[in-house]
Amino acid sequence: MRSFTYERAADAGAAVAAVSRSGAKFISGGTNLLDLMKLDIEKPSHLVDISRLPLREIEELPDGGLRIGAQAANSDVAADARVRTRYPVLSQALVSGASGQLRNKASTGGNLLQRTRCPYFYDTAAGCNKRDPGSGCSAIGGFNRIHAVLGASSSCIATHPSDMAVALTALEAEIELLDVDESVRRVVITDFYRLPGDTPHLETVLRPGEMITAVLLPPPPPGRQLYRKVRDRASYEFALVSVAAVVSVGQGTIDAARVAFGGVAHKPWRSPEAEAALTGRPATMATYRDAAEAALRDAVGQGGNDFKIELAKRTLCRTLAQAARSS
Repeated sequence: MRSFTYERAADAGAAVAAVSRSGAKFISGGTNLLDLMKLDIEKPSHLVDISRLPLREIEELPDGGLRIGAQAANSDVAADARVRTRYPVLSQALVSGASGQLRNKASTGGNLLQRTRCPYFYDTAAGCNKRDPGSGCSAIGGFNRIHAVLGASSSCIATHPSDMAVALTALEAEIELLDVDESVRRVVITDFYRLPGDTPHLETVLRPGEMITAVLLPPPPPGRQLYRKVRDRASYEFALVSVAAVVSVGQGTIDAARVAFGGVAHKPWRSPEAEAALTGRPATMATYRDAAEAALRDAVGQGGNDFKIELAKRTLCRTLAQAARSS
């Protein structure tokens, strides 16, 4: 690990001012950043500790939604009675991620900004456009079992690792951001993440010096919420495929549906195609299969990850069937 300087921010304004200096980065739980620093992938010269800022509260909003502070621990969010009751898909997604110890340390803002677990990103001897722009993508033509089948490009086929962000996408959450002038803006989570294109190293729409201060949840949508994660082992593993679904059924017909995938793209993948194929249709396996075909119509495998296309379809069908039975 390279040497660095350190400061603990006294307040949010001081934090964004401090991180605006060249080579500075925020650190909170550090569950991803410190690993990357040890591997010489992240190379900050100055760390701004924001872990003690008063951004841990989970607060009611006037419209019936919730405001989750960026420093709220993943374990605290998952255990909050309001989240478990009104946004169970979020609680389920959080509990399925990492280990209990990491969830106690990881923050909401940090979870949103964690970086890919592509092995070539972690191997500094390999070509990786996300780590070293212009060096190529070793995963294309290499070992790509965990890689993207949707939204990828010839520059990058990495996937986003967050479970929480997939659930937040289905819930249509907004990200609250504070900049160096202490002005606040909100970004819908589907617009927060970028697709790789020719610039996979640019992962979000965060501007230099901006800091995530909160996640805003709108009032809970009607219907049953469910998160399903398929992985190589039962715990402490990233998703091969995951699905966050919200399904409302009345008299055997799907009145409304939301579908988001994890593990299949460079960002949490909302599927309007699947949602359109579900809405107004009977809650039957034939409908779910049609939705799955629509969702994965443009999927492209890279050889080692071809199985993910069928796996994503089956995971969606099973998730929808379970959610519809209980809605």
